[in-house]
Amino acid sequence: MLYRETGQFKTTYRADQAIFPILQDKIGVLAILAFAVFVVPFAADNYLLETILVPVLVFSLAAIGLNILTGYCGQLSLGTGGFMACGAFFSYKLATAFPDLNLILVFLLAGLGTSVVGVLFGLPSLRIKGFYLAVATLAAQFFLIWVFNKFGWWTNDSPSGVISAPPREVLGFVVTSSEAHPISKYLFLVVLVAVLALVAKNLVRSRIGRSWMAIRDMDIAAEIIGIRPLVAKLSAFAVSSFYIGIAGGLWAFIYTGSVEALAFQIDRSFQVLFMVILGGLGSILGSFLGAIFIVLLPIALNVTMLAIDPTFSVALVSDMEFMLFGALIIFFLIVEPHGLARLWQIGKEKLRLWPFPY
Repeated sequence: MLYRETGQFKTTYRADQAIFPILQDKIGVLAILAFAVFVVPFAADNYLLETILVPVLVFSLAAIGLNILTGYCGQLSLGTGGFMACGAFFSYKLATAFPDLNLILVFLLAGLGTSVVGVLFGLPSLRIKGFYLAVATLAAQFFLIWVFNKFGWWTNDSPSGVISAPPREVLGFVVTSSEAHPISKYLFLVVLVAVLALVAKNLVRSRIGRSWMAIRDMDIAAEIIGIRPLVAKLSAFAVSSFYIGIAGGLWAFIYTGSVEALAFQIDRSFQVLFMVILGGLGSILGSFLGAIFIVLLPIALNVTMLAIDPTFSVALVSDMEFMLFGALIIFFLIVEPHGLARLWQIGKEKLRLWPFPY
């Protein structure tokens, strides 16, 4: 941002600890939200809304959830896809069992149910960590997908195992199923994701957020100074699963319009993990940047490859996409482990000092 943070003095702790202590930051965030709500829906076409912006918002919420667990608490998880599946199927069962239940309550209750599942599979984190915890959460991924595929109760005994999300309204506008207009879907997601991101930002700045970061940085020292690992780790699993569960419900109801376990296989877990790594561990902004990057990169690669040679096969483009993802992850882990969020921060610092040397 093209300004220097000088001349803004705080006289109270409350003002100094505000989520946006700099006036220009607050104005900038409000301007971005106003642009997203009042300009984008009317300037963007249906392709941009449904193919790019909607999945970016859904993935951003899932990345925030994983970032809370991995970036802020230091607990590696490979079960994101399974927890998203929990949110999707919990939302479906609630929406069909209680047709008059408000859609927002459906997603919140599905998130709470997913948080319970997350806590159960987070119990091994009290004894193991690192690679072994990743394997334990990977087992959760396979187990949850098997449960949703094995038992027809989750799909109301649908022969195909794939069910469509029932149409639901919010403030008189249909936001789910094929009947919903792309603008309605987008606006609903913008508001919901913005509110949940603000809650997450405040949460990681609170006492519980500081306990997560203490466990992440040095768990033994954190326990010595009075932080209970059981409470810190399980609360991180609960909050993370809550966000990921809501993201799974949004994926099924808002984005795809169908609920199926195949959409939440292990590749979905790795996809969200890549967003967190590339965007920046321990950063809410990084979750959004990583989601934008991961969604836009395949589209940009496809457009570039077809522009070079229209005869390129889809399989070749897909293989190049995986190779590019792998190369970028290695690059960021070596050159800038804190991801795109750190690069953005460095860019702002250089702009503040310009034209003087850094």
